[in-house]
Amino acid sequence: MKNSRLRNFFFAFGIIAVVIMLFTFNVSPQQVADDLKRAGYYFPLILLLWVFIYFINTCSWHVILSSEGKSPVPFLQLYKFTVTGFALNYVTPGGLMGGEPYRIMETTPFLGVEKASSSVILYVMMHVFSHILFWLVAVVLFICFYPLSTMIAVILGVVFCFCLVLSYLFWKGYEYGFVVSFTRLGHKIPYLNKYISHFSSKYNENLERVDSQIALLHNQEKRSFYGALSLEFFARIVGCLEVWLILNILTSQVNFIDCILIVAFSSLFANLLFFLPMQIGGREGGFALAVHGLSLSGAYGVYTALITRVRELVWIVIGLLIMKIGNKKRKNLK
Repeated sequence: MKNSRLRNFFFAFGIIAVVIMLFTFNVSPQQVADDLKRAGYYFPLILLLWVFIYFINTCSWHVILSSEGKSPVPFLQLYKFTVTGFALNYVTPGGLMGGEPYRIMETTPFLGVEKASSSVILYVMMHVFSHILFWLVAVVLFICFYPLSTMIAVILGVVFCFCLVLSYLFWKGYEYGFVVSFTRLGHKIPYLNKYISHFSSKYNENLERVDSQIALLHNQEKRSFYGALSLEFFARIVGCLEVWLILNILTSQVNFIDCILIVAFSSLFANLLFFLPMQIGGREGGFALAVHGLSLSGAYGVYTALITRVRELVWIVIGLLIMKIGNKKRKNLK
């Protein structure tokens, strides 16, 4: 009953967010229709591409859950939780704030709350860490294949160092866990420190067990660790096919390395504006700047961002709809 109420809350929140985004969409319905007509059969191909990308994401999570034996969560259920989790993340300001509680809620009956929490945290860490590695690879590709001005070299150097620092922090988090350290850091936040201190003292043993399960994958199940990370990184590369398909509608003067760089640097720019739902405005600006940086027309970037935005809206609706499908009552594990 509790899960049903929470599921209804997530569903209602997602629907409200979609309605708000549709009303604040700064493109006329006629322009969207014209651009989709121009895309032709490429748009259904892009939608199908994300069936495969979400499949890879689900495989990564499945590898984490299978590190100690057969996964208790059926793969199709896991696929559903993956798609709906990403849909909720798309509509949540800040990202990773709607989908992760939903995934923990749905997998708790299969795994118990501690195992569910640790598996979701591990998956999120893999997802974000693969993004950081993707940015590092993009910097190397740019240096290898494109001419460098002084300003570009400085920017790439800053990005590279920033990603190296983040990689180090993530590696330490994998090695020792980071939930307890994160809550200790929360003790220093004004106004919230009292509540965080109460929470951490009450659930300290649970938090330590979650940390031990996070560290277990890196320290003892290295095959599963690198397998899950490789799958997430592969999903990033496959995702660049979306930009390649869109740009091929407009021009034949673009190669796959260009698309990797466009996706990498536009996502970096968009993530700097993480507080916006769907990174509204940041994604479009990031695409335009990235495309312009590769000496392509900025209009290509705006068109690419628009088609990508429509694809996201379609998958958000799909994710919200399947949230209400196949929800059998399951006895919660203690």
